[in-house]
Amino acid sequence: MVGKIGENAGLVWNTLSDGSKKNVKELKKATKLTDKDLYAALGWLAREAKLELEEDGAEVLVKLI
Repeated sequence: MVGKIGENAGLVWNTLSDGSKKNVKELKKATKLTDKDLYAALGWLAREAKLELEEDGAEVLVKLI
């Protein structure tokens, strides 16, 4: 399971590697991950202090640090 989360974190990393900010819906569409897998990957990257999270109204924007 940990290996899968790490692989999914890599997918998220690659999706955000262009420096863009994306909301969770955009990330889900771009990575084709399930909600559970996407949130686990985001948690992995957040724990490693690799993400910047920003609230924009009801949405959360995600960007690599």
